Amino acid sequence: MYKPAIVFMLTLGLLMGGCGDNKQQIRHLSQLDGGSTFAVPTGTAADQFVLKKYPAAVFEYYNSVLDCAIAVKTGKADAAVYDLPVLKNIAAKNAGLLVLPELMFDDNYGFAFRLQDTVLKQVADAVLDSLKACGLYAEMESRWFPSHGNPARMPEIQFIESGEVLRFGTAAVTEPMSFYDSRKQLVGFDVEFASYVAQRLGMRLEVTDMEFGAMIPALIAGKVDMIGAGLSITEERAKQVLFTEPYYKSGIAVMVASGESSPEAADQEGKLMHGAQDLHNKLIGVLLGSIHDTYATKAYPDATILQYQNTAELVFALTSGKTDAVLYDHVSLPDIFKTNPGLGILAKDVFSVPIAAGFNSDNDAIREKFNEFLLEIRNDGTYDAMVKRWMEEDASVLPDIPLPGGNGVLRAGIVSDLGKPFSFISGGKLAGFDIELSKRFAARLGMEYEPVDLQFGSLIASISTGKIDIITSSMMITEEREKQIDFSEPYFVSGVSIIAEKAHIAGMDAAEDDATEDASPSFFRKVAESFYNNIIHEKRYQHILDGLWVTVLISVLAAILGTLIGAVVCLMRMSARNWIASTARGFINLIRGIPVLVLLMIIYYIVFASVNIDPVIVSVIAFGINFGAYVAEIFRSAVMGIDHGQRESASAMGFSPFQTFRHIIFPQALRPILPVYKGEFISLIKMTSIVGYIAVQDLTKASDIIRSRTFDAFFPLIMVAVLYFLVAWLLTLGLDYIEIRVNPKRKPIRNGKEVSL
Repeated sequence: MYKPAIVFMLTLGLLMGGCGDNKQQIRHLSQLDGGSTFAVPTGTAADQFVLKKYPAAVFEYYNSVLDCAIAVKTGKADAAVYDLPVLKNIAAKNAGLLVLPELMFDDNYGFAFRLQDTVLKQVADAVLDSLKACGLYAEMESRWFPSHGNPARMPEIQFIESGEVLRFGTAAVTEPMSFYDSRKQLVGFDVEFASYVAQRLGMRLEVTDMEFGAMIPALIAGKVDMIGAGLSITEERAKQVLFTEPYYKSGIAVMVASGESSPEAADQEGKLMHGAQDLHNKLIGVLLGSIHDTYATKAYPDATILQYQNTAELVFALTSGKTDAVLYDHVSLPDIFKTNPGLGILAKDVFSVPIAAGFNSDNDAIREKFNEFLLEIRNDGTYDAMVKRWMEEDASVLPDIPLPGGNGVLRAGIVSDLGKPFSFISGGKLAGFDIELSKRFAARLGMEYEPVDLQFGSLIASISTGKIDIITSSMMITEEREKQIDFSEPYFVSGVSIIAEKAHIAGMDAAEDDATEDASPSFFRKVAESFYNNIIHEKRYQHILDGLWVTVLISVLAAILGTLIGAVVCLMRMSARNWIASTARGFINLIRGIPVLVLLMIIYYIVFASVNIDPVIVSVIAFGINFGAYVAEIFRSAVMGIDHGQRESASAMGFSPFQTFRHIIFPQALRPILPVYKGEFISLIKMTSIVGYIAVQDLTKASDIIRSRTFDAFFPLIMVAVLYFLVAWLLTLGLDYIEIRVNPKRKPIRNGKEVSL
């Protein structure tokens, strides 16, 4: 019993001992005199280098350099000793570590060839000189030795396909000179340099990974033509191989704990960003399916790209620390900053892309009419007035646009929560540049205007399947999208900027925001303000009421349809005919194996692709089918649980099969069915929250619309969660009543006592 206590006390003592701040921070080599503890990798000569300079040193041996770094960071060692580039790489990716600027011993790296390969050596030296002269060497240094974070991605280097092969041997164990990246490709400073040598020779590069100690023997034996992996130039090695001129000044360096007290240290650890170049290895938020997503994936291959369905989720991810930065349209930023003063611009207009309307590839006529309309409004001044209204004056109300009608309906795909100035909801009505543009186009065609509110990622699928006639949702033109749909002439050029928390942007003063936070209102005042902003202001409660009605309608109708389907499938499943039972069994397994969202999309975009059907009806059908597959098995299990002898007794008494089921089987089966059925019904209500994918304005979509205007991540979600609970509770009360009626043993309990109904 005492051993765990001893271990606990020792661990606690070590932790407490490492928490003190009175230990002197090491910033110079001279501070390591007098018996300091050094962490060194086992099997290296690092300890011998230390003893030459510090004879009284104490050593801790670890399996890897990274383990040595952890020992320093946790206070188990005063310093770690190893090659400079390796320690710099570890310190760049681990906060709290610092490589001292003084080197314990100087060292130079070189590439090696066989003693007789003087021509190859001369070419490598010439490549080194040219790289330094053109500035590419400096780019390589910044790429492979960043001040913080992981090395950047290795550039694509083209080789002559028919050329001979330059065999390069390396040991891919020491980042950043030579290592395997996240794509399992062998990269690094040495690999890039060898690539330029092969390119100069008109050859293709073939890289062979081998043990460090095997590189020189492999070179001498002719297995490879060139070697390099942070290879130090020494007199002993120079007797066996031919070295190039030193290409990197290295040495035996010392790593110590850095401390985190000063702003400079925070900057050094990568907490502050100076511009777009600092997004490598960061968390970047983008809208799913947007051009921002494509750009971030290509421009920052080492970063983690996080995709969000709407602007509200995107902004909340940034303000809550789930992302380091976000890409968004620059013209929409003022509206975001208005409600999020703690955000700022890290990089302005990093790229620009034209925005156009999207059309089905088989509908050139309407696209040509839109181009004519666009030219017309540019010439008569309407377009300039629209730009001024939405981009400069920050308008919130759509002007009156008469719709004569008579020529059908123009179904315009929009994203209502995209945000100002393009599309948003104000006072319960759609507004924004994109909304006005598509509505004016409908008026010009003499058509009624029907906005179809979709998730951004569903727009192209909807236009391709004919669910909508035009996309007007700030869709940027890309090569990938042009393969799927046709675009009009551009109607706007959007600049994309990168935003982040001001506290994480170098040189940006966040003092004003801090003062605001210090003077924050009380909890109850915050709740009152949230209630007003999310419910009362601009009559936003109308979205909630409309969404609530749609959610209840879909839930009830889907439950009714699913119950009927389940009953039919149950009868088929119990059929004496094998092919009927097998068909029912296959239906159940198929539907239960398909996620309900996928089923919803298949029915909407494939089954009813050519049918102009209300998406609410599609939702009822999809959820009804899904509900029916589960209910069928519930019914079957309950019916099979009735003793077969009761059927035989009923038959002997002259009951028909229907009468037997109606008067004997069904009443008994209903009792075990209802509790399980009720649980499935509650799940059905919650599953309806995904109908926004096919342009249904349900309760969840209502909260998305509100959040897109208020950027309040908490109140709308909590409010919707409460409403879902109330809907499920109220609808199941009816099932509870039925359950009590059919089960005489189950009575309602009031004041702790059973009561009769």
